[in-house]
Amino acid sequence: MNKQLRSAFFALNLAIATVPFAALAHGELQHGAKPVPMKKEQQDWGIAGDAKDVRRTLTVTMGDNMRFNPERIEIREGETVRFVVRNTGKVMHEFVIGTQSENAKHAEMMKKFPNMEHDEPHMAHVAPGQSGELIWTFNRPGKFQFACLIAGHYEAGMVGSIFVTKR
Repeated sequence: MNKQLRSAFFALNLAIATVPFAALAHGELQHGAKPVPMKKEQQDWGIAGDAKDVRRTLTVTMGDNMRFNPERIEIREGETVRFVVRNTGKVMHEFVIGTQSENAKHAEMMKKFPNMEHDEPHMAHVAPGQSGELIWTFNRPGKFQFACLIAGHYEAGMVGSIFVTKR
C-alpha cells in the first residue's frame, strides 16, 4: 500500500471511529452481527493466511509487565502460522505484526487517538484473561516485529521480533 493510500486509510478509520456504533474493534462483533471476511492484502511482512495452510501453531502470551513470551520467533519463508495470543493481564493488549517503522507509526497514531478502532488480519486485540488468534503467511524473508500498540505499551517495550529465513 503506498503512503498516500495508507494515509487515506488511517483518515477513514479515524472518521469511522468517531461514530461509535459504526466501528468494530479488532474483529469484535456487535450483538447479532455476522462476521465479514477479512480482505487479504500483501504487506511487506506477508499476507493473511488460510487455516487449511497452517502447519504450525504458536502460542504467545502477553501481560501487564509489558512483555511478550516468547519475545523472539523464527519462521521459514512461505510458512503459514496460526498465532494463539493469550492476554494474561488485567488490561487490554494487542498483537500486531508489522515492520518496525510501520509499528512505530501506528503506535504514534494510537497515542493521538487512543480510542481509534481498526481491524486488520495482522492484528489481534485481546481483552484481559482472553485469547485471540490470527493466521499469517510469511511469504517474504526479513526481520519483522510484533507489538502491542495501545498507547504507552509500545513505548514501555512491549515488542517482539520475528525472523523469517529464506527457503
